Amino acid sequence: MTIQPIYLDNNSTTRVDPAVVEQMLPFLTETYGNASSVTHLYGQVAAKAVSTAREQVANLLNCETKAIIFTSGATESNNIAIQGVMRASKKGKHLVTNAAEHKAVLDPANRLAREGFEVTVLPVDRFGSVSVDDVVHAIRDDTALVSIMHANNEVGTVNPIKAIAKQCKKAGVLFHTDASQTAGKIPIDLSDGLVDLLSLSAHKYYGPKGIGVLYVRPGSPRIQIEPLVEGGGHERRIRSGTLPVHQIVGLGAASLLATKNLQIEAASLSTLRERLKLRLMEQIEDVILNGHETQRLPGNLHISIPGVNSDALMMSLRDHVAMSSGSACTTLSPEPSHVLVAMGVPISLIASSLRFGIGRFNTSEEIDTVSDLVAETSKKLRRIRG
Repeated sequence: MTIQPIYLDNNSTTRVDPAVVEQMLPFLTETYGNASSVTHLYGQVAAKAVSTAREQVANLLNCETKAIIFTSGATESNNIAIQGVMRASKKGKHLVTNAAEHKAVLDPANRLAREGFEVTVLPVDRFGSVSVDDVVHAIRDDTALVSIMHANNEVGTVNPIKAIAKQCKKAGVLFHTDASQTAGKIPIDLSDGLVDLLSLSAHKYYGPKGIGVLYVRPGSPRIQIEPLVEGGGHERRIRSGTLPVHQIVGLGAASLLATKNLQIEAASLSTLRERLKLRLMEQIEDVILNGHETQRLPGNLHISIPGVNSDALMMSLRDHVAMSSGSACTTLSPEPSHVLVAMGVPISLIASSLRFGIGRFNTSEEIDTVSDLVAETSKKLRRIRG
């Protein structure tokens, strides 16, 4: 039997929890009805399963069930939120976002800019965090939407979205956040109505790929969204298409597990993260932490090892450790990480950066093994370079 590398790329995607798979399987082979076909038992069972999953996601976010719109994932949710709101807006054509956002936000924003919308891209500080004051100063009379991610997918820094959302609410501007890195990992409470739109993906917290949510705040004033896909009026006419019941069930099951274990798991991942950080810093000279030291995701560790090319290191360890240097969505790009560039990290350190994504199934023994392997390989690469 081939020994699998230790998986430390959980910010990219996670293994589907076996308990989630167990819940999904019957909806692939036994109760396979269309949730819209409620005239017979198969459809009724599917519709009930979808309703249960909607409640489970709503419980995770502490919001009303009617606010949950199922999508194919956070990328689609971001596109619906940004393009849909901006196109439907009667307030103005101005969008505010920031330079360290995921491409699933920046690319839709760039598309709108090409179409004549005005986009303000805010800077981030050396930690990758967005300033509340910068957001306030960027808001204009014609600002329709502010989109600021909850936590950065590369360096793990958590943004002060509650404070930002309060300022947006005060200014009468809609606020959207990409929470794909935080949902199921740290507490999210939408009960106060400050956040208007929120995106998430199931596969970031031990659910299946290909399913996600766009939270749309209910109530008055009603948020106007121009749908990207027409055809049937599913999901409050925001996202048409036959619902993938088995994936939705998986999303619900993953949300239920996350709700039950959130605090314990966050503490456990933080402990493993600090263990890895300390061991690497003890064994390798001059390791630099990227992102905020404390205001960060529990399972994210992002570092630079001066004098060590991260691609060479990952290639040397590819049979032993699965890790990354940044976002999985930009891995094939020859350009340096736009997140680290926005943070002001020197190009030499960007080329030496590593992202470790620690997850539910990792152990302290694996952390120790990885730290030893990375330290040993880094020293070898430094000797070769020197």
